[in-house]
Amino acid sequence: MKAFFLAFMGVVCAATFYVAWHIWRLIPSGWFLKLTIVGLFLAWMASFFIGFTRIESVPLSASIPLYQIGNTWLIAFLYIALAFIILDILSLCHLLPKGFLKESWAVLGVIAGTVTLLLCLGGIHYHHKYREELTIKTSKALEKPLTIVLASDLHLGYHNRRAELGRWIDLFNAENPDLVLIGGDIVDRSLRPVLAGNYASEFKRLSAPVFTVLGNHEYYSDVEGSEKFFKDAGISLLKDSLIDTLGIRVVGRNDRSYPCRPALRDILPAPEQQFTILLDHQPYNLEEAEESGIDFQFSGHTHRGQVWPISWITDAMYEKSWGHLQKGDTHYYISSGLGIWGAKIRIGTRSEYLVLHINSK
Repeated sequence: MKAFFLAFMGVVCAATFYVAWHIWRLIPSGWFLKLTIVGLFLAWMASFFIGFTRIESVPLSASIPLYQIGNTWLIAFLYIALAFIILDILSLCHLLPKGFLKESWAVLGVIAGTVTLLLCLGGIHYHHKYREELTIKTSKALEKPLTIVLASDLHLGYHNRRAELGRWIDLFNAENPDLVLIGGDIVDRSLRPVLAGNYASEFKRLSAPVFTVLGNHEYYSDVEGSEKFFKDAGISLLKDSLIDTLGIRVVGRNDRSYPCRPALRDILPAPEQQFTILLDHQPYNLEEAEESGIDFQFSGHTHRGQVWPISWITDAMYEKSWGHLQKGDTHYYISSGLGIWGAKIRIGTRSEYLVLHINSK
């Protein structure tokens, strides 16, 4: 793990030098202005690392803007670096004139303006929550047709604040659901803002029973504290356990972050006669649900990369990184998440919740 961290930091430092060097070359003025602009860029970068490593020691009033500003740098840095890489390739192929990337306010302004526009549009896009709808018809006995709202990756904390959670709760209640199921990562990386803001009271406004499972971020923050928060919020936690409700069965897995979680077949040793929903935060080993007779699996975790081209990476990593999939009689939905980690920006992906209808054939 230490070697991986050192390698990662080496890549980040090399990429930072590459971008800073290009910015330095593009500024046509003297040393003072060059040092000022590059220094501001590096200070913006430093806010990300301070927020990532020391945010708990910063007063809450300052930690919220620090988190948001610092994490915005990460996405801006990605697109600035991509711009310079593309321009360097074009220069090497002699498709751009010599000196194109040297002493030019125009080129620097176009790159900065384009990245700023992308960030703004990505922020607007993030705040639009997509309502995905799916109907499954089953031959298994139901007490009644069911409407279930499912969401994953709320990532509540320094950026997704209580007012935003309240808006999401209103969206859920508008569906008049029979159940609300949350697929993990309710907490982002710290319980401090969640507890200080009394986020639990918002969940108590939900008009239907709520069940959840643990995600990796509950383990990153404080798994025991998260479990207590769920209890205070009226959210029932399923941790490698199941519950029968409304004529169906809901199975909840502990996250893969827990090293000793049992196999799914050990929780469900035989195919179920009831319609069965599986909540498993990370969408690995999807064949296990089909082999165990699960009717519907809901997962999240991937965010589908949050921004392009990271979405290409998640699409390659997972059998299904986003959307609906059917394998045999088992349906899957992998959510790109309702909330988000880091900056509230989505480019090429979307924030969503699922409205699932279960009807008899």
